[in-house]
Amino acid sequence: MANNIVIGLLGPTLDRGQSDERWKRWRPSVALSQHDDFQIDRFELLYQKEDQALADTVADDIRTVSPDTELQLQPIKIDDPRDFQSVYVTLLDFARAYPFQVDDEDYFIHVTTGTPVQRICLFLLNESRHLPGRLIQGSPPEGEHSGQPGQYRTIDLDLSKYDVIASRFEHERAAGMSALKDGIETGNAAFNRLIEQIERVAVQSSSPVLLMGPAGAGKSRLAERVYQQKRGDGLVNGSFVEINCTTLRSGLAMSTLFGHVKGAFTGAVGDRAGLLKAAQGGVLFLDEIGELGLDEQAMLLRALEENRYLPVGADAETGSDFQLISGTNRDLNADVRAGRFRSDLLARINLWTFCLPGLSERPEDIEPNIELELEHIAGLLGHQVTFNKEAKTRFLQFACRPETRWPGNFRDLNAAITRMATLATGGRIGVEAVDEEIDRLEGSWDAQSGGGRPADDDMDLLERVLGDKRAATIDLFDRAQLATVIRVCRDARTLSDAGRKLFAISRQYKTSSNDADRLRKYLARFNLSWQVVTTAGD
Repeated sequence: MANNIVIGLLGPTLDRGQSDERWKRWRPSVALSQHDDFQIDRFELLYQKEDQALADTVADDIRTVSPDTELQLQPIKIDDPRDFQSVYVTLLDFARAYPFQVDDEDYFIHVTTGTPVQRICLFLLNESRHLPGRLIQGSPPEGEHSGQPGQYRTIDLDLSKYDVIASRFEHERAAGMSALKDGIETGNAAFNRLIEQIERVAVQSSSPVLLMGPAGAGKSRLAERVYQQKRGDGLVNGSFVEINCTTLRSGLAMSTLFGHVKGAFTGAVGDRAGLLKAAQGGVLFLDEIGELGLDEQAMLLRALEENRYLPVGADAETGSDFQLISGTNRDLNADVRAGRFRSDLLARINLWTFCLPGLSERPEDIEPNIELELEHIAGLLGHQVTFNKEAKTRFLQFACRPETRWPGNFRDLNAAITRMATLATGGRIGVEAVDEEIDRLEGSWDAQSGGGRPADDDMDLLERVLGDKRAATIDLFDRAQLATVIRVCRDARTLSDAGRKLFAISRQYKTSSNDADRLRKYLARFNLSWQVVTTAGD
């Protein structure tokens, strides 16, 4: 069973009492702990520092009547307990910092004590899910019954009854998601769910976050948006520090990340703080973290676990408290198996792992991204640039078709829009410019992949995977489809990643979709497995 956790405010009036006479009074916080049918595993008691003596007494009394209850005193500072803004901001800060574990614990928000304003704020924070769980309210016993706990009841409010409040907090939630999406509304349900999860993690956790996805999928931009949201909410006060680990030169990576002291090596003419120190109190984004060497990985692990590390050439340790966001387009689990990445570091950085889909998996978002890029370009060029109707239709048809590869994802798309907008005559992009850009993109992609495929390439691929005899037994209709599936699998990191790419369109019309299982069953029709498809012929 899940543990019962109560979060409540100390009542300086109702909970008061220092002498033995206090046991003859009904005191809500103590009384709630006396019910035989309601076991409190942990009581988070919030109190003002000037009420420290009363808080200590109530805590001792709760331990007396309920020895199994873990009592946590939580000091807070509310300048005016009757001022709505002061109370709400303080309680909101507590809620955002609290490490809720809703899968393992049941939370009850005690609304019997505190000023009316404080109880209203607890109610609002419960409704907004900043304080998840149910409200719980106590009432005194009838008559004078010394030592009796009275009654209690839990309240699981139906938010639909409160239209104004529901609308307000839905707007707040949507605004937070929109901020992470850089203001772009998306029609991709899977991406919406992903952003909603990241938004919740951003405001409730300071643990490391791992962003996975292909190059150009937007990991860097999303990491910076997470930082901006945390900064705006007052959750961090330091800087956003970003480095692409592929740019760290061998021999200087340790110095760049962790700093060095003067004379540590040839060329070290002065002290250098390093990027971890620069991120003190803020967010450090290590893009392509899989490119770090094993020595740097070991030092980073210690810095994450102890907030301490040793700059190059230093005799004394230094410290930095920051949140780490990592990015990668590699399969770090495969790198662990190959000895290229530390398993203990991976375990530390992947508490929260999110896989960003590539552009081909988000065709709904191509048009709004085009409009966003045109707005950005207008600021740079000093004038508005638009497509004419036919040109925009033609480019969208090309951009959204399943066979359009977009290997650079949003980088490719944004570069294409920049080129067309810069060369547009009179601020209008025409059909001729679109056709030229499509030819340029396809030519560039073919060059990157070593040229176009010959007509019989499908058969060559199938013969490598299935063998000559089995490949010859497959109908031409199935041959083209199976060859496409195999190519997607061999380019993907995982079975799930391949499934998402192959079923990117049909999955939008399903309430739930197990892409990996669909792909696994398709391959089984040809007696194939993921391992065979991705390794055969290598």
